[in-house]
Amino acid sequence: MNKLIQPLLSEPIQKRGCYLVTPGLVPYDRAWQWQRSLVESRRADPRQTDVLFLLEHPPVYTLGQGSDPGFLKFDPTHTEWQVVRTERGGEVTYHCPGQLVGYAILNLNHYQRDLHWYLRQLEEVLIRVLSQYGLQGERISGLTGVWVEGRKVAAIGIKVSRWITMHGFALNVCPDLSGFSHIVPCGIADKPVGSLAQWLPGVEMAQVQQQVATAFADVFAIDLYPTELTTLNL
Repeated sequence: MNKLIQPLLSEPIQKRGCYLVTPGLVPYDRAWQWQRSLVESRRADPRQTDVLFLLEHPPVYTLGQGSDPGFLKFDPTHTEWQVVRTERGGEVTYHCPGQLVGYAILNLNHYQRDLHWYLRQLEEVLIRVLSQYGLQGERISGLTGVWVEGRKVAAIGIKVSRWITMHGFALNVCPDLSGFSHIVPCGIADKPVGSLAQWLPGVEMAQVQQQVATAFADVFAIDLYPTELTTLNL
């Protein structure tokens, strides 16, 4: 019996594949539509391949579903800034160039059907990236995200429908942080926002993007396939 089992055990484990798309600077509304389109198609056919977007946005404020507009320090109806309310969880945050945004379209039926597990996995991805630069990424009990020396460097907000995810994380690499002064970021008033550039002057977005992709593949035990938007019919 052992002779029959041994060949099966020696076969390599087939990893799940995931498309990696890195389109650069993308308007928020456009990336949001891409996500909704992919989620809809995967709800119709759950066998389709997962997708990870790594990109940047022009300046925009986004509010999660049910978030408190009181965390905006300006009138959203009379402002030159773009303000968008989305279906993700979490409070208000700010996106701008120099911040690496990750949107994951994953079917959790193939991983774990557990939202807390998924959030901790996303945090683990970012903590591993920080460790590559000698930075100690930390979690704070009861909150979602990643901190370095008390400064929040990564925010996370997700939406899950029929166990298919959308939205994701935002890692402050080298952004202009002044935009955060117009909000209470993530509704947390007593903890400042930070960026990798504060500890790593000259840090390069392209290198961090590669580190995030590598860590994401390792944490979720998948193979990433660099892919163009046209492959996804977007």
